[in-house]
Amino acid sequence: MLLSRFELVDEMKGLYVEMLGDMVLPNMFTFNTMVNGYCKLGNLSEAGVYVSEIVQAGFALDTFTYTSLILGHCRSRNVDGACCVFGLMWRKGCPRNEVSYTNLIHGLCEAGRIGEALKLFLLMGEDNCCPTVRTYTVLICALCESGRKLEAMNLFREMSGRGCEPNAHTYTVLIDSSCKERNFDEARKLLDQMLEKGLIPGVVTYNALIDGYCKVGKNSEALEILGVMESNNCSPNSQTYNELICGFCKVKDVHRAMSLLNIMFERNLYPTLVTYNSLIHGQCRAGNLDSAFRLLNLVKENGLVPDQWTYSILIDTLCKRGRVEEASELFNSSQVKDLKANEVIYTALIDGYCKAGKVDEAHSLFKRMVDEECPPNSITFNVLIDNFCAEKKVQEALLLVDEMIKMNLKPTVETYTNLIVEMLKEGDINHAKKTLNQMISSGCQPDVFAYTTFVHAYCRQGRLEEAENVMAKMKEEGIIPDSLAYTFLIDGYGCMPLIDCSFDVLKRMFDAGCEPSHHTYAFLLKHLVKEMQTIKDGCMVEDSFAPGFVPNDLDNVWKTLDFDIVSLLFKKMVEHGCKPNVNTYSKIITGLCRAGQVNVALKLLNDLQKGGMSPSEFIYNELLRCCCKLKLFEEACSLLHDMDENGHLAHLESYKLLICGLCDEGKKTMAESVFHNLLCCQYNYDEVAWKVLIDGLLKNGYNDECSMFLKSMEKKGCQLHPHTYAMLVEGLDGT
Repeated sequence: MLLSRFELVDEMKGLYVEMLGDMVLPNMFTFNTMVNGYCKLGNLSEAGVYVSEIVQAGFALDTFTYTSLILGHCRSRNVDGACCVFGLMWRKGCPRNEVSYTNLIHGLCEAGRIGEALKLFLLMGEDNCCPTVRTYTVLICALCESGRKLEAMNLFREMSGRGCEPNAHTYTVLIDSSCKERNFDEARKLLDQMLEKGLIPGVVTYNALIDGYCKVGKNSEALEILGVMESNNCSPNSQTYNELICGFCKVKDVHRAMSLLNIMFERNLYPTLVTYNSLIHGQCRAGNLDSAFRLLNLVKENGLVPDQWTYSILIDTLCKRGRVEEASELFNSSQVKDLKANEVIYTALIDGYCKAGKVDEAHSLFKRMVDEECPPNSITFNVLIDNFCAEKKVQEALLLVDEMIKMNLKPTVETYTNLIVEMLKEGDINHAKKTLNQMISSGCQPDVFAYTTFVHAYCRQGRLEEAENVMAKMKEEGIIPDSLAYTFLIDGYGCMPLIDCSFDVLKRMFDAGCEPSHHTYAFLLKHLVKEMQTIKDGCMVEDSFAPGFVPNDLDNVWKTLDFDIVSLLFKKMVEHGCKPNVNTYSKIITGLCRAGQVNVALKLLNDLQKGGMSPSEFIYNELLRCCCKLKLFEEACSLLHDMDENGHLAHLESYKLLICGLCDEGKKTMAESVFHNLLCCQYNYDEVAWKVLIDGLLKNGYNDECSMFLKSMEKKGCQLHPHTYAMLVEGLDGT
């Protein structure tokens, strides 16, 4: 029976043959064990052999035999066969028990026949059978997966009333379902109930919560659950860290994701290809392509084989960065050829060629894709349609839409929106409106971007009433206008010029919970400057509020700003009921830093702190990066100290610039101090070596300093991957 439990059927059969050889006759228990073992694997033909032997030995099939056969039919996905066996039990007068019912209910649920499963559940009482925890849990799981959560919760509440207490697995099913519905309050209440009842949540329970939080970007809550998990002596597994890594990569916090890789190694949890793919994707999204390729090397060094997803990420990123020839070389390399490229890889390359102006190569690749029996998808067509639109070839784009339909591919929101954008660019609003109506009639619901293109077009033409009508239409359709839509409207009113109306729109943004972007504030500042310049020309205000000229583009807005005009912006915001918050300061500091206006940005940081607000990690990193690029290393060190005091993590790129900059100025002691500070952070040691030592010090010729810092890492016990260590040694040797 023990061998059967662990599905060791070969060992079972060997022992059975040995019994027969020793002239030991099998009894009913032995036969049933053999039947059950093969039924668990869905191997009904082998199970049938032992059923025949039961009959030949003069035994009658009993409840255990039939129940095993029900399980076997369900495991082999023959639920109708299981139903026949279940009916045969009744006809043969063989009593059915809770396991017989539960096995069949489970099989019906797996086949999507939940209605039949529920009817069978109701019949259990008539057969003197009481549902078990497993019976309830199987049904609750099936109802949750089919979107019938209310019925699942009703069954859950019914359990205790019938003297059947839910177990940890029951709670885990409901917690997982609540997380997928993003109902985290309910999920946490269920977890609390578990703990109150003395049930011990397992790693699967905690992972359900962590995964749920990570999928919606609530990484701090996910880390909180990790803390609860560890405090309850439940050890995280590889999946736990995979979920956290994926969550941090999703919000472009790849450095924290990489630090989790350190912890995995420390805990002897081996990263899977899923782990590395998430990290490669995260590095690509953060623009760290070199680090992404170094991770690819670690994948191979660790004996893992990169898959289509691995290469599609890298090829897509190379194309997006205009490095289409390198992407093509990778695509044609042996490792990708061995995998057989998928539609994602083809589409990424086609897009890359289009954006590089190599349209013939793109169409050639499209033909090759079809020839190699890799059917293009809607996204592939959208790439080509977008290219035709960019070349103002709307008719050719429309022909591609027809070809798409012939291939049984339904045009998507993006397909129609690409066409609408080009029509609006050409000022053909009527044709664009017809295309929008065609889009709706085809059952394709326009998204926020589709409507925003109309807001933009109307604002450019000064038709603000019609732009407002589109905003109203969006709300009627249940589509929430985004920052871009509001920003176009703000600019539209500012151009009229109706700047007070622009601030009224800003108030609407605040009230709707929509965070303005730094472009939103740039447009407001541009129109404020313009208004002040007009008043200045009329000798109506002091010179202090008017820069030397009105900037024509947003880059110049930031380059010409002074603290006084920002103060005026804040004053106007307060007048219109939208008090500046941390996000306001963050966006304006971002714009100023990217324009090199660090002095004004630092004044704003001081103003923010005087107002009783705490600067975010993002604000500090923008300022730190700017100071490093402008070689203001003392200010950078001061910011780094403040970040440490406030528990914020500085970006590795800033550390690299700061350490190399200090070495440039001969301040090696300060550089060493900064590096030691870096080692105290939760950074992945390989990434520190890649970015600071290899990309920073070695590339700038600071071999001695690099060697010294490497020794510091070794003394601190920072274990580098052998591949990384070899790269460093080669670099230090100049090979």
